[in-house]
Amino acid sequence: MNACVHVVDDDASFRTAVERLLSRAGYDVATYASAMHFLTDLPNESRPSCILLDVRIPGLDGPALQKRLVELGSTLPIVFLSGYLNVPVTVGAIKAGATDFLTKPVSSADLLRAIEAAIAHHETARTLSSKLDMVRAHVAALTPRERQVFDLVVCGKPNKLVARALGCTERTIKAHRHRVMEKMQAKSLPELVSLAERIGVVSANRQNI
Repeated sequence: MNACVHVVDDDASFRTAVERLLSRAGYDVATYASAMHFLTDLPNESRPSCILLDVRIPGLDGPALQKRLVELGSTLPIVFLSGYLNVPVTVGAIKAGATDFLTKPVSSADLLRAIEAAIAHHETARTLSSKLDMVRAHVAALTPRERQVFDLVVCGKPNKLVARALGCTERTIKAHRHRVMEKMQAKSLPELVSLAERIGVVSANRQNI
């Protein structure tokens, strides 16, 4: 499946030229004349994609659309385009998560480089998200008692203290811990802690203990 670039720009001739360039480069291209057109037809984020977004478009401008997409939980990287250099706007866009900020007229080489980097960024984010979803699924598969053991172990509690906290023997805790390691597909305690940290379990547990 080809990566897709979503071009949001009110300049019809620019959209046509960019669509032609990106299509020749092997990308699928979707174009929108305004931010509202984009918002009413939000793309599926299950494929590698990015947004090529003009700063000054009528109605909802580029930075406002960026803010709205963040609120909606969008993970699509944004490459901004502007007809003039505005340092505060550029800095604000980058701080808000934009992967690049280009000034028109932009060369084909610079545009393709920025698009390629944005697509790579999205692929990395999607891979990480998929891994985190898998870790969360493994946690969800733990029994209530296994989850209690998991929560205490990843916070550094030794088996003796875990047994005391849960009112059972160390031998029982060792058995639960072994099953937790198997279900979480962790080969060591450091790996188990790392998985817990990735989904925020460790920090949350430390606040509650």
